[in-house]
Amino acid sequence: MPLPRSFLYVPANREKFLEKALGLASDAFIFDLEDSVPVPEKDNARAGVKAYAPKVAGERVWVRTNGLETGMAEADLDAVIGVKGVVGVFLPKVESKDEVIRWDQMISALEKTRGLAAGTTRLVLSIESAKGVLNAYDMSLGAARVASLTFGGAQDGDLNTDLGCVWSIDGPEMMHARCHTLLCARAARFDTPLDGVFSNVRDPEGFEQDTALSRRLGYRGRKLIHPSQIEPCNRLYAPSQKELDYYTRVLEAFEKALAQGSASTTVDGKMIDVAMANAARRVLDEAAALKKAG
Repeated sequence: MPLPRSFLYVPANREKFLEKALGLASDAFIFDLEDSVPVPEKDNARAGVKAYAPKVAGERVWVRTNGLETGMAEADLDAVIGVKGVVGVFLPKVESKDEVIRWDQMISALEKTRGLAAGTTRLVLSIESAKGVLNAYDMSLGAARVASLTFGGAQDGDLNTDLGCVWSIDGPEMMHARCHTLLCARAARFDTPLDGVFSNVRDPEGFEQDTALSRRLGYRGRKLIHPSQIEPCNRLYAPSQKELDYYTRVLEAFEKALAQGSASTTVDGKMIDVAMANAARRVLDEAAALKKAG
């Protein structure tokens, strides 16, 4: 099942931001308990999830917890598992399959205690270190509830710092890690590999440039840090009308060829066979799923 395209971070201790989120058109929200919340505010953030997740229409709330190493993960899960409107959890800074298994066991125990079906709570793994990049595929197989990976490629973020590289809008310095994470997500058969945040909210042109590149690479959504990024994110990760028109013609031509006893044809001078027809179906199915999600 595909995930949403746009995931807007909302500090869960900030009532003003939580209220504003109720009226925003982001496909989904990440109510944050981690980096955007000071330690003295963690309890308030957990209370914010409980109070506001049920108010968000369409069950669009995910929660980013604190990491296992912080000693706060159990309290975070206890506060959010089973809360109405909470779809799943973004796990920060995961680096090994053993960690994923431990998270899964903790969540499974809470689901059982609270009468939830096993696997109800979905997981997205945040890849934020060199070790995490290397282990991304193995971690993807750590639990059936893992729904995708998200690449932590923000300027001066944890991965950028861990790699010791310079960040640039063109992205060659982090391209290997970005592509490797995508490759692992696709190898694990995830429908919606998620890219990370673009941290300069005063550079809308840069955001669009980076998001267009992200989609060309194969990502199908990303995390956001400002409401102004929602519209371009949703637009750029959706197939364009030009693409839809072309792939519709591809399928029509291919089906006509099959009816005539051939498994290949041409459209606009390009050879079309089974592989190209499958590509066309994938794009059209993606568009249909986005339209249904509304």
